[in-house]
Amino acid sequence: MSTQATVHWIDGLKFQAETQEGYTFTIDGKREEGVGAMDLLLFGLAGCTAVDVVIILKKQRQPVEGVSVKVTGERADQHPKVFTKIHIEYIVQGDLEPKKVERAIQLSEEKFCSASAMLRKTAEITHSYRIVPAEG
Repeated sequence: MSTQATVHWIDGLKFQAETQEGYTFTIDGKREEGVGAMDLLLFGLAGCTAVDVVIILKKQRQPVEGVSVKVTGERADQHPKVFTKIHIEYIVQGDLEPKKVERAIQLSEEKFCSASAMLRKTAEITHSYRIVPAEG
């Protein structure tokens, strides 16, 4: 499986990023007019594990109504300033069984999320979760 990402320099430290499907967004080294490059790694991790958790909860026949994932990262002081610690907070909504939520997160982090597998090579990854009751 091959994936391609391209960035084109705009000016200063701004670049236009383009996916192989043609989606575009701005990367900004100053984080004034676009997303920081290292932030994209955290977004990738959040998106990767969120997708997994939704899929797994649905396969477990859990009535999931919402999933939000907040990722906080700490970076090394010296270059290349890799992430050394990452905390993932899951907020899941619905009348869910805690053991099934825990299992979904575990499966994502240990088996399915490729972003987590890569980042784990330099960072200690921890997580927490909370279940928000279903609306209505």
